[in-house]
Amino acid sequence: MAEAALEAPACFDDVDQVCINTIRTLAMDAVQKANSGHPGMPMGAAAMAHVLWSRHLSFDPAAPDWADRDRFVLSAGHGSMLLYALLHLAGYDLSLEDLKDFRQWGSRTPGHPERGVTPGVEVTTGPLGQGFANGVGLAIAEEFLAHTFNRPEHRVVGHYTFGIVSDGDLMEGIASEAASLAGHLGLGRLIYLYDDNHISIEGPTQITFTEDVGHRFGAYGWHVMQVTDGGDLSLIDAAIARAKQVADRPSLIMVRTHIGCGSPHKEDSADAHGAPLGEEEVRLTKQALGWPEDAQFLVPDEARERYAAAAAAGAAAHQEWRERLAAYRAEHPELAAQWDTCLSGRPSAAWRSALPAFTPADGPMATRAASGKVLNAVADAVSNLMGGSADLAPSNNTYLEGKGPFDRRFRGGRNIRFGVREHAMGGILNGLALHGGVLPYGGTFLVFSDYMRPSIRMAALSGAHVVYVFTHDSVAVGEDGPTHQPVEHLAALRAIPGLTVIRPTDANETAEAWRVALEEVEGPTALILTRQNVPILDRSHLAGADLLSRGAYVLSDPHGGTMEVIIMASGSEVHTALSARDILSVQGIMARVVAFPSWELFAAQSQEYRDEVLPPSVTARVVVEAGTGLGWERWVGERGKMVVIDRFGASAPGPRVMKELGITPEAVASAARSLIS
Repeated sequence: MAEAALEAPACFDDVDQVCINTIRTLAMDAVQKANSGHPGMPMGAAAMAHVLWSRHLSFDPAAPDWADRDRFVLSAGHGSMLLYALLHLAGYDLSLEDLKDFRQWGSRTPGHPERGVTPGVEVTTGPLGQGFANGVGLAIAEEFLAHTFNRPEHRVVGHYTFGIVSDGDLMEGIASEAASLAGHLGLGRLIYLYDDNHISIEGPTQITFTEDVGHRFGAYGWHVMQVTDGGDLSLIDAAIARAKQVADRPSLIMVRTHIGCGSPHKEDSADAHGAPLGEEEVRLTKQALGWPEDAQFLVPDEARERYAAAAAAGAAAHQEWRERLAAYRAEHPELAAQWDTCLSGRPSAAWRSALPAFTPADGPMATRAASGKVLNAVADAVSNLMGGSADLAPSNNTYLEGKGPFDRRFRGGRNIRFGVREHAMGGILNGLALHGGVLPYGGTFLVFSDYMRPSIRMAALSGAHVVYVFTHDSVAVGEDGPTHQPVEHLAALRAIPGLTVIRPTDANETAEAWRVALEEVEGPTALILTRQNVPILDRSHLAGADLLSRGAYVLSDPHGGTMEVIIMASGSEVHTALSARDILSVQGIMARVVAFPSWELFAAQSQEYRDEVLPPSVTARVVVEAGTGLGWERWVGERGKMVVIDRFGASAPGPRVMKELGITPEAVASAARSLIS
């Protein structure tokens, strides 16, 4: 049951209304100038956003990355001008000219907020529900770091995650998944303001969204409050203050707002949602707000002064935190050094010595099993490695033994039980990564990467340092059948710009894949791992131990003959390629085998190295992969052949499925022979 917020004594003045109208008119003007955008949401949510930013949010515009700042997520990213107006007023490095450049090529004010483009933007939002899930990840990171580093006499972590969410956010399944988990975990420092304006693009939300949101979130385990007048600053202020006192549950403050607030003809109308108001309506709205009708991008001095005071309070809090951190360093130097390593975003220099090495005698071994061994071997050395699976930890081998689950009782647990919530898991992982201080990973079957693809895409767009553990990587899964056998998924993941996809050959390459993912890759990495056992190769004849980091390398060359054909493969099919090489050798055909774990890493190498591995003069090339061949054309060339699967699989033992679908050494050898006969 939703609760009414406690009343608070009036403590706001006319300057607050000036600030609110400044936000509204900046949004109107920017959208009108761009002739594109969403003016209605910023206009309706301006009052509650102003209360939050001027009275509660702790931030320092001179240090946007201050580790203990409060985080703010605009999950309703289409209302980006609300955030840009706030950032400008608060003194971030975002000028009035930047606001005038809204939605233009190369501007710092893109159509939806983008992390790394605009100072002060914590997460990239726009696809509805993503920011909601990101905020859950931010809150988990805060709780984990607070437990890990705070001591009774020294607090170095203790901030809130605030957000503004919309009707559209709450309709999305990812938000439901994330809200359910947040309530289960009791994330008390997570506070969302719900912009309850009753309008979506197609019209009143009543046409599709008639549920009782308050009861739904109450059932999730959230603390729910209701502010029936989105213009009542005192009630909004009291609701936020009360939410901050609720330590055992996340809070949803339902604020009844009016889209396009102040517009004589478009308030409470879908017409205000996703299009400029129009020059005449902008003029009439300014008139209704008591604003100079012809003034554009006007920021009154009193509005700047009010936000300067909020920024000064944040700067003072930042300075006080610096002093606390200095005292912490003096008393707890080892913890402080660990803190610095965590905040660096990379493991400590010593962690490599914890990476396991495997011998052929250790095999055969599934690469999912090898991944689990790697995770547990390095868990002590990488103390901020934190993650889990979408209810598949025993299958994905993602559980860190002895590190405990992150739950209500133990905030220091490093195993997150996401439940069967793949999409939310992806969004939460992004929040964990973008918070800083945590190296997150998450696992599921490769076929279910489809359920979380939008979150993976947002990770790539944001440069979030996330590792995905995708197991059961091909039709070799076997008996579960085509519903669980990925065919098109490798190609789909490889198509995402900024995502590094690594499909290791064996256990040692799996260990190296983890090293590359944590040490070298800037953004997200997808590890593609087998369910079935594969041999562990002897690489003693190869120069260097970090060949995987180059994306592709020569695993085997002909002995005593001239190379006639190149066979390329990734993952378990490398072993198929090696067997095909042996068949060809008996027939007098000289084949090179190239292990090709990562297109992205190989593409980043010099042309000289790429030509060394794939000599342009050798145009007879074959690729074998237990999935669709889409994209391999780049490496196979016009003359090459692909032994791949361009259909769904079938339910049968894995080896039988692979044989029936043509992923065999004989098929690869036959394709090679056809190219040189």
